[in-house]
Amino acid sequence: MSPAWSGGQSPFAIGSKKLGMWLFLASDSLTFATMLAVYTFVRYGSPDWPAPFAFSPSILFSTGMTLVLLSSSLTMVHAVQAMHAGDRARTVRWILATMLGGALFVGLHLTEWIHLIRDERMTPWSNPWGAPLFGAAFFGITGLHMLHVTAGVVYLGIVAAGVRRGRFSDEDVEVSGLYWHFVDLVWMFVFPLIYLMSVKP
Repeated sequence: MSPAWSGGQSPFAIGSKKLGMWLFLASDSLTFATMLAVYTFVRYGSPDWPAPFAFSPSILFSTGMTLVLLSSSLTMVHAVQAMHAGDRARTVRWILATMLGGALFVGLHLTEWIHLIRDERMTPWSNPWGAPLFGAAFFGITGLHMLHVTAGVVYLGIVAAGVRRGRFSDEDVEVSGLYWHFVDLVWMFVFPLIYLMSVKP
């Protein structure tokens, strides 16, 4: 019996682009996992760790942000399916819808930041509710995630332009989808740890 792989470009039966993205996501997940683990450790080690978010409007607002981001994951699934079906025009439309969801999420997030900084006097160095480190942790973790979403919107814009011109393949769209689903998955850890566990009693 001949071996399954005898030299070539796909030793793991996976395209090089997809393999590269999986390796990037694995390393990036370690970054977020470390930050969230440290956040949890500091939270439970600080007796004055604040719980500043009222159910209304803070939690309702962040829940709306979450629904927007999850909806963009669904549109990304449709984009991948359309590309596999060979419908480039429909693929571009679904990618643009995904980009719109990402941009809306960033806009809502920035609105929240502005409110916290201007109205609540919360900064990365201080906050009016307790442990000063809460501000640094909140802005650090949510800011890193928002940076990933922003980069994802730009990335999807490049992919959409390439698909429109007939340059990118199914694999390119699928790889961009992997990144976008990763961004959404990370938020599903950030949301409960940062927001739901900090609901004002």
